[in-house]
Amino acid sequence: MAEYFRKENCKYDVTALGELLVDMIQAGVSEQGNKTFEANPGGAPCNVLSMLTKLGNRTCFIGNVGDDMFGRDLADAAAQVGIDTAGIHFDPDCNTTLALVHKLADGDRDFSFYRKPGADMMLTPENTDTELIRQCRIFHFGSLSLTSEPVRSATVKALQTAKESGCLISFDPNLREPLWPDMDLAREQIAYGISVCDFLKISDNEIQWFTGEEDYDRGIQVLQSEYSPRLICLSMGSEGSRAYMGGPEYVEVPAFLQDTTIETTGAGDCFNGCVLHYLLHHDIDALTPEMLEEMLTMANAAASIVTTRKGALRSMPEDAEIKALIRGGR
Repeated sequence: MAEYFRKENCKYDVTALGELLVDMIQAGVSEQGNKTFEANPGGAPCNVLSMLTKLGNRTCFIGNVGDDMFGRDLADAAAQVGIDTAGIHFDPDCNTTLALVHKLADGDRDFSFYRKPGADMMLTPENTDTELIRQCRIFHFGSLSLTSEPVRSATVKALQTAKESGCLISFDPNLREPLWPDMDLAREQIAYGISVCDFLKISDNEIQWFTGEEDYDRGIQVLQSEYSPRLICLSMGSEGSRAYMGGPEYVEVPAFLQDTTIETTGAGDCFNGCVLHYLLHHDIDALTPEMLEEMLTMANAAASIVTTRKGALRSMPEDAEIKALIRGGR
């Protein structure tokens, strides 16, 4: 695969900013009848980096964790999968954020958060190492770093640096309603994220909520008319995914459905990482329908593998696993 990108001689391929937290995923029931939970390292931006690292890319994470057992374990886990943790700040005054993940009967998830405040909310502009952004080719972020101050200002500072230094900017709304004080603020901040990104990854339920359109195509048209992402990828769960390039036409690829699926935590982040990997090697403005199909096929296959595993950060598939699933067909 020939490498493409206009920004050269960078230390990192992708730097991400946002939440690094513990996903407490229900693991069963104890002998006493109590629910048991497994502490899995997670957080959407770092999950994306984990997938990118598995594919051979150089990655770096910027974020705030508590100076506690969970925070140190998270930093160690990120480093173990190959992510540069130079941008992690250990907060002595705030605990690491916890997310309790409850699996629903339909395979989806419900989230409860211990984050009032959580350490990820307390990243300040002063503790945001912008040199780690200047030295990257793609900058990635999500909406959880826009929910409140001071991390919102840290995110804005990071985005200004990314724009000034010529980074491609990637945004995933990753809407988590319980974390917003009100949904009007959520809409305002997610609109800001969409307005500054080059690549937008958005899910089916998010586009319906944000645009008010049940029909995906009409929702995409709203985004394209009001904002200007150069590429939009729409993830649709078991229905697969679509890619839109500046117009109503799209490429759609079905999902790889597996009987061994246990939960979907991290699947969207895995998908996102695969798309960013593709964009590191191809001109975003010159993607053909055939290239988009290749990109989505890889991303769908990788996401499918993640649904057969618990957790996210440590569950991303190897390139060989992805290719084997694609060769085997659906």
